[in-house]
Amino acid sequence: MEDWLPTLRTLIAAGLALLLIMLRLEAARFSAAEYDDTFEGQAPSLRRRVAWYAIGLVLVAAIFVVHPSPQSDFALGAGDRPKTIFYGFLYAAIGTATALGIALYRYRRLRFPDVWSYPGALLNAVVTAIIDEVAFRGAVLGILLLTGLNPTAANVIQALLYALATRLGAPGRNRWLLVMAVLIGLAGGWVTAVTGGIAAAFLGHAVTRFAVFVSTGHAGQFLPRGREVEEIEAKRRPPQGWRVIGPREPASRDR
Repeated sequence: MEDWLPTLRTLIAAGLALLLIMLRLEAARFSAAEYDDTFEGQAPSLRRRVAWYAIGLVLVAAIFVVHPSPQSDFALGAGDRPKTIFYGFLYAAIGTATALGIALYRYRRLRFPDVWSYPGALLNAVVTAIIDEVAFRGAVLGILLLTGLNPTAANVIQALLYALATRLGAPGRNRWLLVMAVLIGLAGGWVTAVTGGIAAAFLGHAVTRFAVFVSTGHAGQFLPRGREVEEIEAKRRPPQGWRVIGPREPASRDR
């Protein structure tokens, strides 16, 4: 019986990882998806988001506890520390530069959000990165590699599965975010393989998410051109150099 325990625990951990992936698929129901943003000045439901965070973190902790060797099979650890620090900060720097580039391309400037929204966005970036990295760069990539699949093919597959799980390819969603999701998946898988752990991927992922928020004012989904509040207001204003003349007063009949 004892010989079966490690295998049984591994299967249970894989099942927990599947639940984590299902939770990621249902992120929109909890107002925790990339395309959930403030609507008419109203922030998404905080209770639902907190519930999503709590369920996800409980599943992550359960995988760590149940799996007999989470670091070796699922790369759930820091890996090689010097490499983790180097590649983690490199990933974060590239992700930040990409976020700044997207903001400058879309808005021609950095569109900083309201100060009150920073704590929630930071929490969302960190927790979502933890869930994504454990589920996809940890469990999914680890299971694919355990089957003997080519590492490059395994990385591509997990990145595509991750992009599909975010549901950013649905009609009406921003294609830039879909491309970024695929790149995050590929980069995360690559640094996980190089460092031997998901810590570097988590750092780069979280920083990239938060950089997108800080530079664009959105947690993810950008509005089409001309739909932002300041763009609508700019259309209502007269062209630069023009002067608005009020209505003339009617001439007096006494004259």
